[in-house]
Amino acid sequence: MNPKVGNLVIDCADLGAMAAFWGGLLGMKTTARSDDWLDLEPLGAGGPILSFQRVPEGKKIKNRLHLDLDVPDIRPAGERAERLGATPAAGPMGNPAHPFQVWHDPEGNEFCFCTAP
Repeated sequence: MNPKVGNLVIDCADLGAMAAFWGGLLGMKTTARSDDWLDLEPLGAGGPILSFQRVPEGKKIKNRLHLDLDVPDIRPAGERAERLGATPAAGPMGNPAHPFQVWHDPEGNEFCFCTAP
C-alpha cells in the first residue's frame, strides 16, 4: 500500500500571522489549532491539509519544498499577496507564455505564482 500525503507542514514562529496570510491568500479557514500547531482546510477535494508548526528556530536558508500557486495573471496575484504581507523575491521569470514569480510569505518561506499552461 502506498502512503498518502496527509499534511504539508510549514515551520513558523507565529501561527496567527501564518493563518491570516495563507488563509487569506488561499481563501481557506482554520480547521484546528493548538499552541504549537494549526491546520487550514485541505488543498482541494481529498488533498493534503496545509498545516503550520511552531518551531523555536527562524528560517535560515531557501526552502527545499515550496508551493506553486496557479493564477491567471501574476501581477494582480502578487499585488494581493503583498497587501496580505508577502514580499517579492525576484522579478517575473519563465518564458513569456508561462511566467512565474517567486515570493516570500511573512516569515520568509518561498512560494511562486505561476500562470497555468
